[in-house]
Amino acid sequence: MPPATTKNTIDHASVSTYYSQTLKSSTDLKTNACCSESPPPEIRVLLKNVSDDVISKYYGCGLCIPDELEGLTILDLGCGSGRDVYLASQLVGPTGRVIGVDMTEEQLAVARGARGYHAEKFGFDNVEFHRGYLELLEDVDALKPNSVDVIISNCVINLCMDKEAVLKNCYRLLKPGGELYFSDVYANRRVPEELRKDEVLWGECLSGALYWNDFANLAKRCGFLDPRLVEDSKISIGNEAVLEKTSTAGCEFYSATYRLFKIDNLEPACEDYGQAVVYKGTIPKNEGGWALDDHHYMESGKIFLVCGNTWRMLKDTRFEKHFDFLGNWDKHYGIFEGCGTSLPYKSGSEGAAPGGKGGGACC
Repeated sequence: MPPATTKNTIDHASVSTYYSQTLKSSTDLKTNACCSESPPPEIRVLLKNVSDDVISKYYGCGLCIPDELEGLTILDLGCGSGRDVYLASQLVGPTGRVIGVDMTEEQLAVARGARGYHAEKFGFDNVEFHRGYLELLEDVDALKPNSVDVIISNCVINLCMDKEAVLKNCYRLLKPGGELYFSDVYANRRVPEELRKDEVLWGECLSGALYWNDFANLAKRCGFLDPRLVEDSKISIGNEAVLEKTSTAGCEFYSATYRLFKIDNLEPACEDYGQAVVYKGTIPKNEGGWALDDHHYMESGKIFLVCGNTWRMLKDTRFEKHFDFLGNWDKHYGIFEGCGTSLPYKSGSEGAAPGGKGGGACC
């Protein structure tokens, strides 16, 4: 059975120790599993407003900030020093709210200590931080069912002992039409037990990584019926000792960003109902076109054929106002071609460039 729950010597205390004591800054990491690609220009501008102390304690594996956040309630799981909380704070604006949750008190101290600085810098204070375990979010009193628009998480869920509990809690907390948008680490196969007991490999976001297909099936069991891959990159391991352990086991690792919507009636596969959408070009910074995921880039003003699931992801979410919708559910034309089950990460293909985009869902 796939290891959705970890039963070994790794526990919350060992992970917390690794991130509060072993690592002093992001330069102490042994791989690029927890290092992000260069953010787009508009995000770099906002990051300049985030304090240096917060930035230096950032260990995320990618930028997990989706579009269209103004006025929303955002939850950052494993917020650490608060980098993404303070980034999202600027994007949701004074009418929005950003909640950070982390289990490591030392990291939260950095985040909370910077709250006054950022309130003065932004001109408003819309953030809060809470200590808690991601597997036990029901114990965080500030979090209520169906209260969050978007959940973000940056290279943290792989560190959790019980990933199924995390995903079930995410589904419980999201409003209908909300989404879990997160970056994490995945493996090309199930990681052997001997590697899963290695505290350094776990802390480096490797040995706790799910096999990609186990993740897809787990997400569906938790209510997220059609996980969508946004982007991926193959992780390079520069530390020889770490590389020897992982390569001997045949394991390769990928940093990937997924979006998981809380939408009823999504189907197991991409079904064709003859539907299409037209993007209006109204999402800020995406006037010429906008990508839902790694294989749905919609040019502004152009008719774009979609499956039933993609239709719902646009129609039943905050993105509805940015699209015109053509067609209905009256006639079924079969399945979209290309509904495969091979490794979804294009960055794992021979000759693929690092950071290249892969094929997630099937239409």
